[in-house]
Amino acid sequence: MSGMALLLLGTAWVLPVFGAEHPVAAEVEMGRRIYQEGILPSGATLKGMRNGGATVSGAAAACVACHRRSGMGSVEGDIQVPPITGNALFGGGDKVIATMDPRSGKAWNQKHDPYTEKTLANAIRLGVNNSGRDMNVAMPRYALGEPEMKALAAYLRQLSMQWSPGVTADTIRFATVITPDVAPERKKALTDMMRAAFTQKNASTVNGRQAGGRRHMVTAAEMVLGTERAWKLDVWELQGAPETWAAQLDEHYRSQPVFALLSGLSGSTWAPVHEFCERTQVPCWFPSVDLPPTAKAFYSVYFSQGVTLEAEVLARHLLAIKKTQKLQQVVQIYRDDPVGRGAAQALSQALAGSGIKVENRVLDGDAPDGLRRVLANIQGKASVMFWLRQGDLATLDKVAPPIGAAYFSARLAGDERTLFPASWKGIAHLVYPYELPEQRETNLAYFHQWLKLRNLPLVDEPLQSEIYFSLNFLTDTLAEMLNNLYRDYLLERAESMISKRENSKAEEEGRARDALRQPARSALIRAKADLVGEGAQSGSVSGKREGTTIYPRLSLGQTQRVASKGAYIVHFADADSDRVIAETEWIVP
Repeated sequence: MSGMALLLLGTAWVLPVFGAEHPVAAEVEMGRRIYQEGILPSGATLKGMRNGGATVSGAAAACVACHRRSGMGSVEGDIQVPPITGNALFGGGDKVIATMDPRSGKAWNQKHDPYTEKTLANAIRLGVNNSGRDMNVAMPRYALGEPEMKALAAYLRQLSMQWSPGVTADTIRFATVITPDVAPERKKALTDMMRAAFTQKNASTVNGRQAGGRRHMVTAAEMVLGTERAWKLDVWELQGAPETWAAQLDEHYRSQPVFALLSGLSGSTWAPVHEFCERTQVPCWFPSVDLPPTAKAFYSVYFSQGVTLEAEVLARHLLAIKKTQKLQQVVQIYRDDPVGRGAAQALSQALAGSGIKVENRVLDGDAPDGLRRVLANIQGKASVMFWLRQGDLATLDKVAPPIGAAYFSARLAGDERTLFPASWKGIAHLVYPYELPEQRETNLAYFHQWLKLRNLPLVDEPLQSEIYFSLNFLTDTLAEMLNNLYRDYLLERAESMISKRENSKAEEEGRARDALRQPARSALIRAKADLVGEGAQSGSVSGKREGTTIYPRLSLGQTQRVASKGAYIVHFADADSDRVIAETEWIVP
């Protein structure tokens, strides 16, 4: 327990079926509130004191801040906060083995004798561990009475004692969710990629292990402990109106619980899926959605805030140019659907009170006639923001461009720059949440080769590269988790791994690419290729790899569930080229 200021409510905890000699559920709930919220059974705030007299209270004193929701601990600077799960503290089950500090390789947590309720009380009240040594000064001392100590011990005894639903000794089950508005070609791209990756993973890990050989690298700890499992995939295709999706998701989950929702697709709202994940405490792992809910979350992680991010970046850009170009008006053109309305609302809110008038125009009917109607009678050199998808943008060659600057959502366009005719390229700008094309080509070399090796067509680079990353990063995260397969821990490991993993993975793949230029070593490198990163060919790209995704920067944190937080504004190099040039730095609103 420590005083890192964080309060995470609604934790995942499961009360096992206890015998008569064990604490009742109410006692465990009292312990949960102490652990997670820093609230005592009396309703008073938890208070603690560190060596030197510094005090912490309430949320800042809650155990969850450093020992985390899973109880698996964390790393705070040079301090390793150890696991305090039921097994880790009291024993009685499999010994807890965890790779703690991602910066120090595979250093496992230290062993200690099982705690008793008496030695646990000494640790919490006096800061003395069960070997009689003083604990780290970061560990506050808490003046808890017997009832509070009993409740906290009851909660800790059951914390992360069982694998999360969807996990067995041999398998981990996942589901991917597809909403009914998704175009058939996008649905096929998702399911084809996921099934190919699952087939490859199961053939090269589980069967390879049983046969005494492997065709991809695993961690040393994973290899010694034999914690690999087969992956199973369910596809949950939702039907009907969004208000019916919650019941459908509940029924899917009742029929077959899963460890996490992996990737996923929506062309409209994702809110019912987000709410399902937060309510059932099922991780939602990097879905490809245009309008992620803005509500704070623990169990849902996203690549970016989608069109909401683009709106906020554009607002920041327009406010900057207003100072020199006297911009007075922005016209928004969008379809009257959840994504279009959400994007338009976000830009209107971001520009509120700025002196820039925002006019909303809904595109009705088929383009290009509908586009001609909404573009009519735009005053002066007002800038125009098009929140439109590829189908509408494909008709731009039949429509005269406006006088002022035109901005487009690169996410909704699928970054399809060939849609823009020469007559539009002089005024067209893209709000561009991706890596710039030259570096992006280098970063995605392994992704493209993976598609080729599996005869999968490239139909949508942003979408398919997101799916590729979600699979690849999940593989690495589960390998680091070893046998500690708890949903909360999955998300906690993702927080600590993602930035470091991107840097090291880029270096690893760059070295592998260089080594493949030496034919004698290519077979060895292929033998060490990971789940979705095997077999990059030499000479396909040049330059230093800076990441493995279409995004230039990814990071997560205890209060962050969106990995990429900015975008560029880009324009076309000239009327005869699809090449784009950044006209701004990376803008983080």
